[in-house]
Amino acid sequence: MTVEINCDMGESFGLYKFGDDEKLMPFITQANIACGFHGSDPNHMRRTVELAKKYDVAAGAHFSLPDLPGFGRREMKIDREEMANIIIYQIGALKGFLDQAGVELSHLKPHGALYGMAARMEHIAHAVADAALIYQVPVFGLAGTLHEEIYGQRGVEFKAEFFADLDYDDQGGLIITREHNAVDPAAAGRRAADAARDGKVMSVNGVPLKVRAETICIHSDTPNAVDVAAAVKQALGELEAA
Repeated sequence: MTVEINCDMGESFGLYKFGDDEKLMPFITQANIACGFHGSDPNHMRRTVELAKKYDVAAGAHFSLPDLPGFGRREMKIDREEMANIIIYQIGALKGFLDQAGVELSHLKPHGALYGMAARMEHIAHAVADAALIYQVPVFGLAGTLHEEIYGQRGVEFKAEFFADLDYDDQGGLIITREHNAVDPAAAGRRAADAARDGKVMSVNGVPLKVRAETICIHSDTPNAVDVAAAVKQALGELEAA
């Protein structure tokens, strides 16, 4: 069983630093690189692409609602065509730096509020699919939700994502906060292993949930993200070796 480990990266902006991308790179296999609308800028995009190449980590586009002040974590009312154009614009920006470095675009992942909107709003899921069909790469998402259904109908490859450092509500939805607090690395490792091996996780209130984990996410802005990533990698390595 091979389960990928992905991380949202390149989210620093100007002089403001978020996460330690280089220290995280050895523990992951996929980098979701911010495209400038929730975090990042041209300098940080290029730097993150170069880091992904250096550590042989797959590079994907992490696109967002146009909400830099809110870090992409506030919902907005946007129609399908405009949303698709916003997504294509961001992927195109990152693609320039990927081409410059000779790195292929590996995957796509909506960020923050857009991720949740795509999971439950038909027109937003279609907007993501509109962009994904141009680039012919997989899209990460939450299994068993609307965007998986719509991507499948549209012929877009879907990768089921599990979050090692976020809590799930009793209905299987993610509990998204404006800021990520530190999490127990050992607990994150156990959660990742349980999700990968058994397809199960406990909700924040102790309700058992069914999940799928083809790729497991670590957030770079979690204060102890490097320790969490190391614990998840170790847990998955032990699972593969068992």
